[in-house]
Amino acid sequence: MHKKILMEKMKEAAASVLPVTVIVLAVCLLLVPVESGLMLAFLIGSAMLIAGIGLFSLGAEMSMTRIGSLIGAKMTKSRKLGVILLVSFLLGAAITVAEPDLQVLATNVPNIDKTVLILTVSVGVGLFLMLCMVRILFSISLKWLLLGFYILIFVGAFVIDRDMLSIAFDSGGVTTGPMTVPFIMALGVGVASIRSDENAKADSFGLVALCSIGPILAVMILSLVFPAGSGSAAETASVDAGNTVVLGRSYLAAIPHMLLEVAVALAPIAVFFLLFQAFSLRLHKWPLLKILVGIGYTYVGLVLFLTGVNVGFSPLGSVLGAAMGAGWQRWLLIPLAMVMGWFIIDAEPAVHILNQQVEELSAGAISAKAMGLSLSIAVATANGLAMVRVLTGISILWFLVPGYAVALAMMFVVPRTFTAIAFDSGGVASGPLTATFMLPFAMGASEALGGNVMTDAFGLVALVAMMPLITVQAMGGIYVLKSKRGAEKAAALPYDER
Repeated sequence: MHKKILMEKMKEAAASVLPVTVIVLAVCLLLVPVESGLMLAFLIGSAMLIAGIGLFSLGAEMSMTRIGSLIGAKMTKSRKLGVILLVSFLLGAAITVAEPDLQVLATNVPNIDKTVLILTVSVGVGLFLMLCMVRILFSISLKWLLLGFYILIFVGAFVIDRDMLSIAFDSGGVTTGPMTVPFIMALGVGVASIRSDENAKADSFGLVALCSIGPILAVMILSLVFPAGSGSAAETASVDAGNTVVLGRSYLAAIPHMLLEVAVALAPIAVFFLLFQAFSLRLHKWPLLKILVGIGYTYVGLVLFLTGVNVGFSPLGSVLGAAMGAGWQRWLLIPLAMVMGWFIIDAEPAVHILNQQVEELSAGAISAKAMGLSLSIAVATANGLAMVRVLTGISILWFLVPGYAVALAMMFVVPRTFTAIAFDSGGVASGPLTATFMLPFAMGASEALGGNVMTDAFGLVALVAMMPLITVQAMGGIYVLKSKRGAEKAAALPYDER
């Protein structure tokens, strides 16, 4: 059974990674020469990403989603608000520490200690997961919470160190990744089960949207006590691959470090689950064993993923971006990034689930194909705008302020479920490849152009995460219009023809 599911996960991972791999190969063979050793390291890294994402996805499905659902249901049975809030904070912080996209972002950020940034973001998620539980239990309107907190964010954006602004928004994008999203969604469904009203299920959406706000505010607060230095790129691990033996040793040398790093990252959630199992859950042997095996798959998948990213995948992204930024090819940065964005989002498995969800919600009025096309256009545009910033140094606020203003205004004219799904889907769009390849690519180009990496390159993830907020709600608006037209046509028909 596990073998069949694993093969499906591997196919999904390959569909995500291979398009970018092929595009990069074509660019390096036809336009931008790179060292053959670096290219070989990239190809090995691509293979490790496919294996790592496949194992990680299977493990997260077997363990993290199950843990979130079990603990969410168990918490609500106590009906003690204090217990629910405390457990939510601890779980939110623990699961975020292990988020692979956050690990990659924290590695790339210069002048800020990786552990400090990860812990800051994790605390932000934990605090806002507590708020999510309060919202579900007391049926608080999502749109007013989103409106209030985003106003607070943009007020803060004009106060904090501008070098930290883009990193703050990127932190919100990377925390809603493949580890955090299924866990938080499962936890929300478990807690929503305590309510019996008709809006309980709808209120279980929107958790990811709120939890992505926490890291933005947390990093903004961090910037007040930990100001960033000027923007040169973080050190990227160079690959000395004079021959295949040296290349192999580079990978082998990285694995022990990753084994320890991933063990430390997964330890909090694993220990928390085992304690919960001992004192409260008391699962039987086979369900417990399945979850433990899932944690094992997650561990191995994360080790492979991060090793492939750090040794082979991200370094080539940085080198390729730098090579293109230094030559006439700089004018190809925008179209190349748009093509990559198109294929990255089109191959993202979670996006297809989102598309089907919208088709079902709209009773077929918005097809999955139309939804997929709109998201591909949106994410391609976001990647193109990110390269415009790299080339020109335009502040990210010129894009985020009007973008979020439109998204927040749309909340008042589209169905509430579309709004919740739209704000949840930002993390779906900013998948693993955005942080692992596109961000290093932008950083390399920015440094080659003499720009400020902190202000010009970071923010790419934030732009990608913003676009679905507009796109999904626009589809919700189309659904409303189609529904009204359908009702008007039905009303115009004679009674016996309806």
